[in-house]
Amino acid sequence: MTRHLNETLKCLRLLPRAMAVMLVVSAPLLAVTSLRAADQTTIEAPTMKNSGAGFVLMVSLQRG
Repeated sequence: MTRHLNETLKCLRLLPRAMAVMLVVSAPLLAVTSLRAADQTTIEAPTMKNSGAGFVLMVSLQRG
């Protein structure tokens, strides 16, 4: 019974350390998800106008 009690106490002593490590690891992940959840709109750059050069090259390089 003493051995079982010693193992239990050993686990209980390690529990606060494990919780601290989990907190340090998970804090940046939780911060990033909270920043991405903001209500901000993204202004996108205008799209480039296609000049059609790819189609011209495809037609001109075809050999009949």
